[in-house]
Amino acid sequence: MPYLNEFSPSSTPLDMTGSAEFSSLCESANDLGIQHSDAIRYVSTNVIARHQRFHLLEWGDPTLPTLLLLHGGNQSAHSWDLVSLHLADRFHILALDQRGHGDSEWARDADYSSNAMASDASAVLEELNVASVTVIGHSMGGMNTMRLAVEEPHRSDRIVLVDIGPELSDQGTKSIRNFVTENREFDDVEHFVQSVQKYDPYRSREHIERTVKYNLLQRADGKYVSKRDHGPRLATTRTQREQSDLFSLQDAASITQPTLLIRGADSNVLTADAAQRFADALPNGQLVTVPDSGHNVHGQNTVGFLQALVPFLND
Repeated sequence: MPYLNEFSPSSTPLDMTGSAEFSSLCESANDLGIQHSDAIRYVSTNVIARHQRFHLLEWGDPTLPTLLLLHGGNQSAHSWDLVSLHLADRFHILALDQRGHGDSEWARDADYSSNAMASDASAVLEELNVASVTVIGHSMGGMNTMRLAVEEPHRSDRIVLVDIGPELSDQGTKSIRNFVTENREFDDVEHFVQSVQKYDPYRSREHIERTVKYNLLQRADGKYVSKRDHGPRLATTRTQREQSDLFSLQDAASITQPTLLIRGADSNVLTADAAQRFADALPNGQLVTVPDSGHNVHGQNTVGFLQALVPFLND
C-alpha cells in the first residue's frame, strides 16, 4: 500500500526537519499562535520490542527530561505534532505509534487490550534505555497510561490523562465508534476531509487537510482506508479487550504518581461530574478543564491544552 506520509523504513532515524511535512506543521503552528524553536531535533525511527516493529517520532535532545506520548484510538503519533513542536526545546519527546495504528505493525495476535499496549510502551522504553518518563495519554492512550502507571509504577514519574477516566459517557463513546465504523474507506481524500469536518468542527479545514495524510493509506484498488487495524480478527478479542480495559474509581487509588487530568469543556465522552469524581479519587490528582474543546482536547484547542499542561510539567 502506498503511504501518503514520510517515515523511516528502518531503525535508522530519518531527519524530518527538512521535509515538506515539517514545513506544513510549522505553518499550522504559526496560524494558531503556537510558539516553537526554529532549531530542534525531530526524527522518525523504528524500534523492535516484543517481537513487533514500533514506529515513533522523536523530538528534542535525548539528555532532556523525557515525555512519552500515547495517542487515542484511530489516531497516530502525529496527533501530538503541535504539542511536540512547542515542547521540543525543553523536553525529549517520544510519540509512539501504538500497535495497530499509524506506521507501526498490526498485532499478529490481534490483542489490542490496555494490558498489551501498556506492556508495549514499557518494552519500547526498555529498548531505548529510558528509565522513567512523564507519560501523557489521550483517550485509548490514556487508558494505556493508567494501566502502565498501576502495573509498572517505576516507569512513570508522573502522568497526564487527556479526557479519559473510569466513567465514560455512553453517548460519547458511541459517537466515536460510529465515526470509526462509518469512515473506513473512501474513493477520494476529499470525502474523508468532509467527514472529519462534520465530526470535529473545532479544527479548520486547512488544518485537517494538512494532517489527513497521517490517517490514510491508499490500497491497490485506488481506495483510501484509515490507517489502523480494523480487520475481522479484532472481533475475536473483544471480550478480552473489554475485561482488560475495565478501570474503576477504586482502582484510581493505585495511581500514586502526581496526575494531571485534562478535560475538554465540551467533551461528550468525559462529563464534568465524572471528571471531578475521578480527580477526587486520585491520591495526587488535579483537574483542569480546557475551554473551546471536546474530546480531542490537544488537537482542538492546542494553545489551551498547553496552558493547562506546561505548568504541571514545570512543577
